[in-house]
Amino acid sequence: QALPALLLLLAAGALGKPMARQERARPGAAQHDDRPGFQYDHEAFLGKEEARSFDQLSPEESRERLGKIVDRIDDNKDGYITTEELKTWIKRVQKRYIYENVAKVWKDYDLNKDDKIAWEEYKQATYGYYL
Repeated sequence: QALPALLLLLAAGALGKPMARQERARPGAAQHDDRPGFQYDHEAFLGKEEARSFDQLSPEESRERLGKIVDRIDDNKDGYITTEELKTWIKRVQKRYIYENVAKVWKDYDLNKDDKIAWEEYKQATYGYYL
């Protein structure tokens, strides 16, 4: 699972960096494939909402934005992405997605909007059409 994300990262770094950095990319670096099977990688690397926004971009815009993201991943600013930097980035993206998802679901369950979810609200939101 991490290998496709790493390949995406390498392709983004090779294609989205300024010319000086492109020279350091290996010739024949993997090109990203946008077939539907790669959606998981997009979401792991970018977050679900960000991945959706990338679907609307031209290839040039996508490469430019990925290059900026790669710069953010490179914590020590040495021009290279380490496995640890990539792991840290993916964890950060996933954590952000979890918090955003909880906030969205909370609104659906907190039926009376008192910032608390009572057992009755939970049952209604979860099993309402069965009850």
